[in-house]
Amino acid sequence: MCGRFSLTASPEELAESFALLGVEDFPARYNIAPTQPILLVIAGRGREPGSNLPDRRAMLARWGLTPAWAKNLEDMPLNINARSETAAEKASFKAAMRHRRVLVPASGFYEWRRDGVGKRAQPYWVRPRHCGIVAFGGLLETYAEPGGSEIDTAAILTTAASRDIAHIHDRMPVVIQPQDFDQWLDCRTQEPRDVAHLMRSPEEGFFEAIPVSDKVNNAANAGPDLQERAELDQPAAPQRPLPEKQKPGDAGQLTLF
Repeated sequence: MCGRFSLTASPEELAESFALLGVEDFPARYNIAPTQPILLVIAGRGREPGSNLPDRRAMLARWGLTPAWAKNLEDMPLNINARSETAAEKASFKAAMRHRRVLVPASGFYEWRRDGVGKRAQPYWVRPRHCGIVAFGGLLETYAEPGGSEIDTAAILTTAASRDIAHIHDRMPVVIQPQDFDQWLDCRTQEPRDVAHLMRSPEEGFFEAIPVSDKVNNAANAGPDLQERAELDQPAAPQRPLPEKQKPGDAGQLTLF
């Protein structure tokens, strides 16, 4: 799964990596947690005739997809992840899988390894070895609240872990390669079956996993020290970070600050 990730690239680096015309300034984020706003890259509404620029733009959404048909936010699970193998058939994801596929820029993600009862779960910072930014496959859905306001929400697709990550966890985010961005974002001509082969883990060696301290378990900790090497050696009750439940209407206007 993917329950925490990081995005520390500058707006200029993001604009270059995703061929965006411009990205608003924002701070580096070292511990992005569920219900927080995340940056997405989506297909634009159409390019100017004769332009050779890719048709993409950036937007914000709440991390935790709520399907448009949901009646009450409190009755829905917090869908931060969607299994790539079943997303095209699942009621919560199938409309977004067909019509609203997105890219989720990231500098890497965190995962926890459990070694047994009574031992503290060891967090790992998983980052690409040879590039500073990756694109996770994601889904976008707009939920209309009973009062009339709308909330853009998103989930990250997951797949089976690559061999170099499988000893930590059996799932990892889908990574969309740069040469496949256009096909992935093209929901007008590319159906879910046409992009199924893109929803895969990268080749072995693409990522490296660095053990880090369990400070990442607390979303209030958000500094660069979270990504420094640190191996845990004190036993403790195993636990995974749990997202705070967000009340309906709390999203308001999304901001990264």
